Amino acid sequence: MSAMVFVAVLLAALLHAGWNSLVKSGLDKRVSMGAVVLGHAPFALPLIVFSPLPQLESLPYLGAGILLHFGYQLFLMQSYRLGDLTQVYPLARGSAPLIVALFSAFVLGVPMLKLEALAVLIIAAGIISLALVRRTDGQSNPNAAWLALVTGGFIAAYSLVDGLGARLAGTALGFYAWLSLGNVVLMLAYLWHAPGGALRQIAGPAWRIGLFGGGASFAAYALVIWSFTQAPIALVTALRETSIVFALLIGVFVMKEPLDLRKLLATMTTLLGAALLRFAR
Repeated sequence: MSAMVFVAVLLAALLHAGWNSLVKSGLDKRVSMGAVVLGHAPFALPLIVFSPLPQLESLPYLGAGILLHFGYQLFLMQSYRLGDLTQVYPLARGSAPLIVALFSAFVLGVPMLKLEALAVLIIAAGIISLALVRRTDGQSNPNAAWLALVTGGFIAAYSLVDGLGARLAGTALGFYAWLSLGNVVLMLAYLWHAPGGALRQIAGPAWRIGLFGGGASFAAYALVIWSFTQAPIALVTALRETSIVFALLIGVFVMKEPLDLRKLLATMTTLLGAALLRFAR
């Protein structure tokens, strides 16, 4: 991995943790999440113009990816309504590689190496510990933990679908641009029918979240897709898990969420297991 790719992946991890903190810090999570998704449009449209059209074989994956990203966003904003960034983010991100590994082993029949099995156990230990983490007010928070785990399931699903779709499309960035635009249309329809005037708030005081959060979200995934073409996927995905550390730092030092030894150890355990799982093969 070259120094340029290394810096690009670290930047993507920081941007991903950053836009998640914007969603979490918003008073209305639906408005802040909607603003981030709609903020993709100014970046996706030029990319569509200058990128080749995806191949027809990738269209089913494109449609499935749009639905999975939308489901991920719905469950993520529900998770942030109930839980802290420093609990929800590591749970959602850390559970995704665990789910992929278990799906590959028990559904696809891919044999699991001993090192992979050890990584699965380490992630499971970290996730169980994170599920027991209490909220800022000291109350237990199992509902946020379950929602974060479901969110991780969506991350695992769209990662598999997007990876296959981008390969079939013949243009990774073109595939992602159409995926983003489809996600924008779906979120726009959802916000249009949602009560509370979410669209008016996005057009008004929440436009900054759309500009900065949408740009950060779009750039983060675009950088990762580009990095996949420049370095081994295992190395890129392992380094990308550093977003868990960035989320912990943002949650503690920017959002002033409490940090205790149990939360720190649970987060580091999940990160260790995720990294070990990526390097196992």
